[in-house]
Amino acid sequence: MELTERYARWLAWGTRISIVLLVGAYAAYVFGLLAPHVPIDQLQSLWQLPASQFLERTGVRPGLAWTTLILHGDMLVLAAIALVTSVSIACLAAVLPIFLRRGERAFAIMCVLQIAVLVLAASGFLSA
Repeated sequence: MELTERYARWLAWGTRISIVLLVGAYAAYVFGLLAPHVPIDQLQSLWQLPASQFLERTGVRPGLAWTTLILHGDMLVLAAIALVTSVSIACLAAVLPIFLRRGERAFAIMCVLQIAVLVLAASGFLSA
């Protein structure tokens, strides 16, 4: 039971914290507390573009390069979304020691591989 409880506890707290940060970031964006990187009035025309053209016109590089723009309201919202979607990585890392202590190497290896795949996918390293 320790394993599922730890995973669930990390998932619950990680989700709560990241949702609160997401709502705060969105409020800062909507109320203009942080200027957006991409002006809101340009979004409608930009959303119609393929991703490569969108990135080119907005000056955002693929992968994690957008994190350099995190002080802009829209990019802070993007960071909060990334945090929400990354909670499972923390959960897997939290249960990894339990698998290792129990000698369940196959599950430990699966956790490490899942973490590696998620981090690699998020990094943009494989983008064309």
